[in-house]
Amino acid sequence: MIVFYNLLWLIIIALGFPVIALLILVSAKRRSTFLHRLGLKALPAEIAVRGGRRSAQKVLWVHALSVGEVLSAVALVGALNKDFGEFELFFSVSTQTGFEIAKRRLNGQVQAVFFFPYDLFFSVMRAVRAVNPDLVIMVETDVWPNFMFALKRAGIPAILVNARISDHSLKNYKRFSYFSGRLFSRFTKICAQSAPDAANFKRLGVPDRQVVMTGNLKFDQKFNPISRDEKEKLKQMLQLERPAKLFVAGSTHNGEEVILKDAFIQIKKRFLNFMLVIVPRDPKRAGRVKGLFKGAGVQAALISELNAAGPHDTVDVVVVDTIGLLGRLYGLADTAFIGGSLVGSGGHNPLEAAAYAVPILFGPDMSDFKEVSRMLLDSGGAVEVGDVEDLVRAVDTIFRKTDQAAFMGRRAHEVFRGNQGAVAHTLQVIRGAVGSRRGSEKAC
Repeated sequence: MIVFYNLLWLIIIALGFPVIALLILVSAKRRSTFLHRLGLKALPAEIAVRGGRRSAQKVLWVHALSVGEVLSAVALVGALNKDFGEFELFFSVSTQTGFEIAKRRLNGQVQAVFFFPYDLFFSVMRAVRAVNPDLVIMVETDVWPNFMFALKRAGIPAILVNARISDHSLKNYKRFSYFSGRLFSRFTKICAQSAPDAANFKRLGVPDRQVVMTGNLKFDQKFNPISRDEKEKLKQMLQLERPAKLFVAGSTHNGEEVILKDAFIQIKKRFLNFMLVIVPRDPKRAGRVKGLFKGAGVQAALISELNAAGPHDTVDVVVVDTIGLLGRLYGLADTAFIGGSLVGSGGHNPLEAAAYAVPILFGPDMSDFKEVSRMLLDSGGAVEVGDVEDLVRAVDTIFRKTDQAAFMGRRAHEVFRGNQGAVAHTLQVIRGAVGSRRGSEKAC
């Protein structure tokens, strides 16, 4: 299987080289990560000093694809530090934005943050030899054949945590069930987010003993209530000094801002003291989003330029062009929209908003958070919207009926609080894997 896979890689690279080179050249993000992931840039000094040798210090390698997976891993990393104090923790990511978030959120908790290698044999082998981990913990996705083969050849166990596999993904995997089943079966354990996820992994042929349902790590994210002082600072940043209704649209994708623009224009006619804050999933799109609203005659500004935007009452829409603010902005919101759900992108994490007891709105495609969104809908903590009219109607109801808004917020928060515990369950699995490895080393 691995020989066929690498031959396929060679063919793709040979035939697609001009396109691949163009994609790298035109994308600043790809240019910034390309040499790192190819293995042509030096690894962090904390890894390089190991020199590929087995040192006395044990190592856990945690990998998270991008921003969402990094945020899922934060609570787990904190718990690993407490439970495995004798281990070094190395943390890898695949994207530039994920790298920035990991450096900020995991500062002081991991020995190094670095870029995960492309799944080319020489890139993977270099990284595995250098890190030389005792255990690899992969968060949710980003599972690659060469990497798993390299771990198996080196006798390094791997655990897939917070694992999910949607019905749509299952159909795609089953087209190549011989390969995908063997790939996922190489994990020592798969810690599934939910019972349906666990069942889907088993349908791919992963043995029952290797799949365990541990819950969703996102429920265990650290929640720091927003203080009065921080609220005031955020209000000043937004120039939100007067009483106002605040609608925060988080992690929006291209196509959703048009719907939000049309809804904003209608809602503004009903609530003059209404402000919309949009946080695009890709902050580099912020300028284009601002232009969309300006083109419709709406007073919009980037959050980075608010100080120069004039009096606060001239800005009705703020577009966030930095990362790391969304979670705190939900703490100010009267209602929140979860992006990626109106354009078929699977939706994003609604639990950040639920943690702040905010009434939640999202579109029909929350397939990446299927169980979480179902729980929120069933509890009354969220409302599904399908178009501009649905969005206007839902926001109007929340703004006018304060009792119903408070009820939705409470129910959303109850879902967040009532489903915690995945970190503890996942740690049990990790302890078992580390214990088994220790036992096998003693036996040798």
